[in-house]
Amino acid sequence: MTTPAPAPATTPAPRTDMPSSWDERTMLTTFLDYARATAVAKCAGLAPEHGGAAPLPGSPLMTLGGLISHLRWVEYHWFQVIFFGEEDTEGPWTDEDPDREMRIGAQTPVPQLVAEYEEQSARYRRLVAETELSATAKRPVRDGTYVTLGWILMHLVEETSRHNGHIDVLREMADGTVGD
Repeated sequence: MTTPAPAPATTPAPRTDMPSSWDERTMLTTFLDYARATAVAKCAGLAPEHGGAAPLPGSPLMTLGGLISHLRWVEYHWFQVIFFGEEDTEGPWTDEDPDREMRIGAQTPVPQLVAEYEEQSARYRRLVAETELSATAKRPVRDGTYVTLGWILMHLVEETSRHNGHIDVLREMADGTVGD
């Protein structure tokens, strides 16, 4: 007779793309949380040696760790730097190495990257809950437009979902794991 494994301390909320209501905020935040949770789920159980593997010869920065790091820092940039207008004092990128978050992610254990991403996501989730979607960013984007919080959320849904496709392919290449 085998002893059952202990239950996890907390049970994660089910990953769903179905909002609890049909207002714009709930739909945007539900889809962003779903995309975030998908990125995290695709990293579950990943062997440490696969986090920094770059199996695509033409894309040496395309690693599972690099993509999770990128998603974390993209959210930082959009919320802290663009929306709040803060100076970029934490971002890893430099003028000489604008993709540095990808390089750092390839060298960092994926569980650490996931924990940082989830912690940051929780912080931004609170920010979004307390701020009107029509609130305007403090800094303009590339073309000089001052976007709204609602636009930033939609952009992050697109960005995270697009990279989830990359994560999905890399995970399958790493160890054959496929799935939603």
